[in-house]
Amino acid sequence: MLDDALKAQLKAYLERLTKPVELVASLDDSEGAREMKTLLEEIQQQSDKIQLRLDGDDLRKPSFLITNPGVDSGLRFAGVPLGHEFTSLVLALLQIGGHPSKEPQALQDQIKGIDGRFHFETYYSITCHNCPDVIQALNLMTVLNPNITHTAIDGGLYQNEIEEREIMGVPTIYLNGEHFGQGRMELAEVVARIDTGAAAKAAQVVSEKAPFDVLVVGGGPAGAAAGVYAARKGIRTGIAAQRFGGQVLDTMDIENYISISKTDGPKFAAALEAHVNDYDVDIINLQTASKLIPAATPGGLHEVQFESGASLKSKTIVLSTGARWRSMGVPGEEQYRTKGVTFCPHCDGPLFKGKRIAVIGGGNSGAEAAIDLAGIVEHVTLLEFAPQLRADEVLQKKLKSLPNVDILVNAQTTEVQGKDGKVCGLLYKNRETSEEVCLDLEGIFVQIGLLPNTDWLKGTVNLSKTGEIEVDAHGATNIPGVFAAGDCTTVPYKQIVIAAGEGAKAALSAFDYLIRN
Repeated sequence: MLDDALKAQLKAYLERLTKPVELVASLDDSEGAREMKTLLEEIQQQSDKIQLRLDGDDLRKPSFLITNPGVDSGLRFAGVPLGHEFTSLVLALLQIGGHPSKEPQALQDQIKGIDGRFHFETYYSITCHNCPDVIQALNLMTVLNPNITHTAIDGGLYQNEIEEREIMGVPTIYLNGEHFGQGRMELAEVVARIDTGAAAKAAQVVSEKAPFDVLVVGGGPAGAAAGVYAARKGIRTGIAAQRFGGQVLDTMDIENYISISKTDGPKFAAALEAHVNDYDVDIINLQTASKLIPAATPGGLHEVQFESGASLKSKTIVLSTGARWRSMGVPGEEQYRTKGVTFCPHCDGPLFKGKRIAVIGGGNSGAEAAIDLAGIVEHVTLLEFAPQLRADEVLQKKLKSLPNVDILVNAQTTEVQGKDGKVCGLLYKNRETSEEVCLDLEGIFVQIGLLPNTDWLKGTVNLSKTGEIEVDAHGATNIPGVFAAGDCTTVPYKQIVIAAGEGAKAALSAFDYLIRN
């Protein structure tokens, strides 16, 4: 299961174990069980502190428990955690084996003090780049608090549960048998939801912070660059973000950021945060901006209010709230979101194995999604509103070579249809003939671009007709001392490298404003 290089890397990590770890496997005669047994045997061979038992009797087979000898509880993987989840497996081994977590000690202490019994179940796919954050957060909670348990379940292996619970997107989390949430969640976010009163306390702590010289709202490439450039000037800098990394976290392959030949979104986001942390920047996560209150007088303090109830003040502001997936805006789309309508082919593709699906959008994102999904699903229909595809020629050529892909141009999606709580079809209109056609399918992947996250700014800064923040050549908005950068602005070409440059420019402009005022 593991090549020699990965074994050597794992062996080096496992040297950090300070107490024995026991792996307890519950197996059957399936191919998945044979793969799991092989993986666990290879892990055992890398450290004399790891014991392996094959006499587990868990109802989910195959699965394995990671615990300490003589302890019945622990964290469980119901699946073979390779791909993006291999890091989750390594961290679980280390933490059960006594290696300390890097999470803030105050947050760890809070988890240890949570009362009640909590059993989490997370459905994941090994191709999902959002799933590891959730699984690692819940695993750590299990390590820190014996009243909390967690099972990570490979949706591709447990298709029966996926069907029974009608799960059509990952990560999907259940708590004590009830649906808890879906999508990326950070550790602090999960803790806040189960620890009564934690959110209010956290908001109060944020609100008590002293005013900043530069407050960056948003933690994507533009926000990170703004934070670094502002901090390098020696001024008090803060970054308030819903999630550090922003839209980059939902991006897989990045091959056009100059000096980095190839990386993926989560790695790139982690590198951004690590770079920001090299400087004296106050990063405040899990904060969604809700209102901007401009300074009442020239040179006064601007205020940003957040959905959490917190508020922050600053002499200057850099708005870098990025963008989100654009919806189709047709009947049935919202009703069946996460029930067949999805936006991430890498995350959710494995859940549609052997099924018929549609991809909406003929740009690069749509073509890449259709190509990737064609290797998983039974059939892909790509629908493009325009008379021709907009994807690069190399992608179009690959797409047209695939036997299980149909391409429809001049196709306007008009309705998402569902039955028994999940997607069963899609209506589209042929824009040449006006004929309406129904496609029978079970999944719809929407890839039609982005919308700026600027709804909260209406009535304050000037916005374009598409909702983008209007900025000048210096990144300045119509409000003195308020600047903007990245995908939320009118600057053309929504690219990571451009966002980073615009973030740096906005921070330098903010510094120039401060020294002149």
